[in-house]
Amino acid sequence: MNRPFVFINIAMTADGKIDTFERKGAAISSPRDKERVDRLRASTDAIMVGGKTLLDEDPKLTVKSEALRAERVARGLSPNPIKVGIVTRADIKADSQFLNAGPAEIVIFTTHRTSKERISLLEARHVHVYSNEAEKVDLPDALAILKQMGVERLMVEGGGTLNFELVRLGLVDEITAYVAPMIFGGASAPTMAAGSGLERSAAIPVKLLEIEKWDDGGVLLKYQFKR
Repeated sequence: MNRPFVFINIAMTADGKIDTFERKGAAISSPRDKERVDRLRASTDAIMVGGKTLLDEDPKLTVKSEALRAERVARGLSPNPIKVGIVTRADIKADSQFLNAGPAEIVIFTTHRTSKERISLLEARHVHVYSNEAEKVDLPDALAILKQMGVERLMVEGGGTLNFELVRLGLVDEITAYVAPMIFGGASAPTMAAGSGLERSAAIPVKLLEIEKWDDGGVLLKYQFKR
């Protein structure tokens, strides 16, 4: 397979929302789930986010636990996984957490809509930038490049548009979802999979692998894609 093992990790409300209508990165995970996500991050080779998540939420995408970072170093790895951004126009601020929290290797996949000047600035920060002439990033090609870089296990942390495109293209192996005991509502509040959507006849089947009921009131679900 010319790509890494890819899994999406999300936290969502009982009504399937991954944020409020304000789209400011509302807290959903419980303390226990945050620890689970940190362990997941520490177990991966790279973490990927889409453009809206990257530019609007400015995630650090780092391993928070000092002990988990030390374990990675003991295994001959960098303290943090590679950070990967999929963004049509890479207008990333120089002082962003994405660029500065670390240490971590950074890879950006973008399009012709990112200026040459911006690419030069990013490369001056030792960011690996891959740009194509299409209107959207070629996701199969991006995953193939990551595989060539040695990425065997890729964690995807949203948002909904990136999640949907990866799923639609058959590029995802598993989804892990923490379902929090809360309701956000809102017709415009984002869900796990956005994009253009599918007709019922084209729905993508998944198989439930695991389900855990937690004391914090949440539920942890793991799905596998049927091939």
